[in-house]
Amino acid sequence: MTEKLEEIRKRAEIAIREAKTLQDLDDVEICYLGRKGELTGMLRQLSSLPDEEKKSLGSKANDIKGELERMLLAVRRQLLENRLTEIGRTERVDVTEPGRRPPEGHLHLVTQAIREVTEIFSRIGFVRTRYPEVDWDWYAFESLNMPKDHPARDEWETFFMDAPESKKGKMVLTPHTSNAQVRELERGQFPVRMINIAKCYRRQIDVTHVPMFHQFEGLYVDTHVSITHLRGVLDYFAKEFFGPDRAIRLRPFHFRFTEPSFEIDVSCAVCKGTGEGPDRQKCRVCKRGWLELGGAGMVHPNVLKAGNVDPKKYSGFAFGWGVERTALMKSGTKLDDIRVLYKNDLRFLKQF
Repeated sequence: MTEKLEEIRKRAEIAIREAKTLQDLDDVEICYLGRKGELTGMLRQLSSLPDEEKKSLGSKANDIKGELERMLLAVRRQLLENRLTEIGRTERVDVTEPGRRPPEGHLHLVTQAIREVTEIFSRIGFVRTRYPEVDWDWYAFESLNMPKDHPARDEWETFFMDAPESKKGKMVLTPHTSNAQVRELERGQFPVRMINIAKCYRRQIDVTHVPMFHQFEGLYVDTHVSITHLRGVLDYFAKEFFGPDRAIRLRPFHFRFTEPSFEIDVSCAVCKGTGEGPDRQKCRVCKRGWLELGGAGMVHPNVLKAGNVDPKKYSGFAFGWGVERTALMKSGTKLDDIRVLYKNDLRFLKQF
């Protein structure tokens, strides 16, 4: 029995020393010290021996088991250290080496324009606001001095919501950001310097129109506000956004919610105000050297009254421009079709 124990010890020690991997070492441990291992089997046979012999052989078998376990632990540590050293040699990461920058997106051209518009007007005290893009007929039309039979509603081809009516009329997808005017006046806090930027919806699509677009609505109401202030603000914005070489013009027009009213044009960035394209034909965008950006004018007294404001005490001006069209006309952009903004073509979007 003693000879068998010594033989097992010798074979186990040789096997442990010859183990090249942690898996080899695990196999040796199972073979000799596992539940069905050779040394474990010998220990089970001791129960059939006389007490004196059992005591002597049991002590020797436990000593051998302890030696093998210590040897296994030492070799396991060495193999693990060797493995980590090899990993460090073959898979070493040089933290001083520049990494590979992952692909990154950037803000859409329209979002960039919205942020720039907001920042430009903030310099002269205009505060960005947000009002509903689905609103009542009252705020979109009637409070803006437009009766129910006014033809402008047909011209804009308004999208009416399939929803119950209220005291303020039907619910609509806002065809313009002017619904913010009376909502802002109802707050009763003066002076009003508001810039409302939101989505608008009209059934139009061509080179300069899309069914869903963004507008920014400016409103300034205070005592003694005049057209001079309006012209000054619009000139300031045009120079800051479009560039110092661009010009704007005010054309007399008629809007129900302003009096007097103007349409605002900016010199075309595509043809440089000449009205001619590369082929010497009419410019595809402007046709005549100027592009309409939107409307403006002095707030109509009836609009002030709808917002519970005394028109004898307060006056103001308002303007509403399309964000996409404004971005289209920015110097250096040179876009000749507004629809390309929403085609999700990365070849185009990466340019901005």
